[in-house]
Amino acid sequence: MSAQDTALDGARDEAGSPPVLAIDGPRATIRLNRPRHLNRIQPEDLNALLHLFREVEGNPAVKVLVLTGTGRAFSAGFDLGAMADRATRQEAKGPGTMFEDVANRLENLGLPTICRLNGGVYGGSTDLALACDFRIGVDTCEMIMPAARLGLHYYTGGLRRYVSRLGVNAAKKLFLTAQRIDAAEMLRIGYLTAAVPAERLDAEVDALADILAANAPAAVAGMKRAINDIARDAFDEAAADLRHRDSMRGPEIGEGIKAYKEKRPPRFGGR
Repeated sequence: MSAQDTALDGARDEAGSPPVLAIDGPRATIRLNRPRHLNRIQPEDLNALLHLFREVEGNPAVKVLVLTGTGRAFSAGFDLGAMADRATRQEAKGPGTMFEDVANRLENLGLPTICRLNGGVYGGSTDLALACDFRIGVDTCEMIMPAARLGLHYYTGGLRRYVSRLGVNAAKKLFLTAQRIDAAEMLRIGYLTAAVPAERLDAEVDALADILAANAPAAVAGMKRAINDIARDAFDEAAADLRHRDSMRGPEIGEGIKAYKEKRPPRFGGR
């Protein structure tokens, strides 16, 4: 746990709260904030996350989002008690569907996202992290997807994300065996972008966030969308080609070429 996490633990009620948002210049940070229960996600947290995603995406000054957790874990996943209760009552809009909505919304945000894995990532929160564009974790983190052990057939969006991002073999190993894996294996299969000692976590996340925030936001958003669409076999080639042609006439390429000629960093506007 980093000094930042320790300070936040002391500053907040240990019982926690719904996710919290902080904005610092071009960077937004959403923090899962129930450290007593390893940031276990409650039903009310799902709507809170959707609200925060809308707030971040609606702020043109924000160019990158970091998702993280308070304390010693990223998240213990969705509250199984709430899931069992809703399954018993056979609600039309069950927790799996709501959780899938949140993960899909995160994946489709129109700005780059980084998951700062300050500790273990379990259950549904593994898909929440996977919905981010990048995942940087401490080298002591671990993950487990226990759906098979719980008798749960996972929702389709999560299965698709696992297969498209990690491959069939890794997805089968994680879902069908329900076995825990460590940071080294998470890095090997591509779940982690980087694994670093706890004392370097913030510096690594900051460096990547700065790189992403400095790039042309419209170009980044368009290419992110195209890459995600290709990965899930839903590529709209005509729409991507239109974005490409628009970019050739847009202000971002003008500033990018000018900055290159003047040997200075480009100064792109907001989204």
